Amino acid sequence: MSVVVIGGNDCMASRYKNICKEYNCKAKVFTQMPTDLENKLGEPDLMVVFTNTCSHKMVTTVDRRSEKRNIPVSKIHSASVTALRTVLKQYCGGTET
Repeated sequence: MSVVVIGGNDCMASRYKNICKEYNCKAKVFTQMPTDLENKLGEPDLMVVFTNTCSHKMVTTVDRRSEKRNIPVSKIHSASVTALRTVLKQYCGGTET
């Protein structure tokens, strides 16, 4: 399963990737707005948006992409490790390795 994480803290990017790996998910993490974000998102199985740490423009880009490709989006206010684990348990079968 592939996951794209939008927002979060810069210093936590590698930790977000490691947590996704624990749930057998490949992850891309965008803590800042890159050029051409919509095309860099690809076609993941799930997009996780930490709404308190990303720009409105990033959220609208994710919403636009998810509507076009019918990709589920989980929006969470907190950018914590626990919040990410909760979402991954829900979408990735609930078991970590």
